[in-house]
Amino acid sequence: MIDNGRPSQTALTAAAARAAHLIVDADPPIFADTLACAILGDEAEELIGYHRTRGEHPILSGARAAATVRSRFTEDRLAEAASRGVTQYVILGAGLDSYAYRSTSAGTQVFEVDHPGTQRWKRRRLEEAGIALPNSLTFVPIDFENDSLSGALAGAGFDPSRPAFVSWLGVTMYLTREAIADVLTEVGGFAAGSEIVLDSMLPAELRDASGQAYVEGVAPMAAEHGEPWLSFFGPEDLSALLEKHGFGLIRHAGTRDAVDAGLWERADTVRPSGLSLLTHATVLVRAR
Repeated sequence: MIDNGRPSQTALTAAAARAAHLIVDADPPIFADTLACAILGDEAEELIGYHRTRGEHPILSGARAAATVRSRFTEDRLAEAASRGVTQYVILGAGLDSYAYRSTSAGTQVFEVDHPGTQRWKRRRLEEAGIALPNSLTFVPIDFENDSLSGALAGAGFDPSRPAFVSWLGVTMYLTREAIADVLTEVGGFAAGSEIVLDSMLPAELRDASGQAYVEGVAPMAAEHGEPWLSFFGPEDLSALLEKHGFGLIRHAGTRDAVDAGLWERADTVRPSGLSLLTHATVLVRAR
């Protein structure tokens, strides 16, 4: 979040990529965010317009692949956790995430954690779009630089004695390793059996040609908007960091293997690339 009372540019463009996927790409959809366009509001025409007119450009189709795959992977893991009785869902850096407004899953309490300015902007857009706030949703405003995540959640009704599912998407690449470690320390203190899905950017030596081209095209623009990419992780590197903070690895997944193979049998230009890593981990029981 750039503190100017609106979401970061990357949050807006990620929502636009999810919205555009349903407009410019062929079936089958990788992920159906049916509310992203409405939440973008006045921003939608311009942001989605890039995809309408230049949808085959590898950076734009790559953005749609990355945004939809990470959301599909996360919500599939969330559904599995819910089937095991997990009823608390914490979305870190929620941005324009629309799960709480699309979900038909009864019994899951959603905690959207984000900067207060982003949340005010989002709530205005939801109201303008006529999208009701469900009773299952709690906004958790937080200044990540100064506030305690666990303290903010506790004040919002989060029960630390019960396992939770946590998503942390589109954030780690903009943080230092120290800041990432701080968040993992707090989430690692959640109840044993809690789970997290996060994404991270691969280092240069692990990217393929399309992943490297995406970085070269997008990273400079992100830096110009005040959001430089600061951290990159390979699987072994991230596994070690998670283990240090009390997590057990469940799975690392690349873009190709994060979703069913049939979703890549496509008539459009959306393709998997060696750009990023999706990681699913669980909070372990502490030794006494």
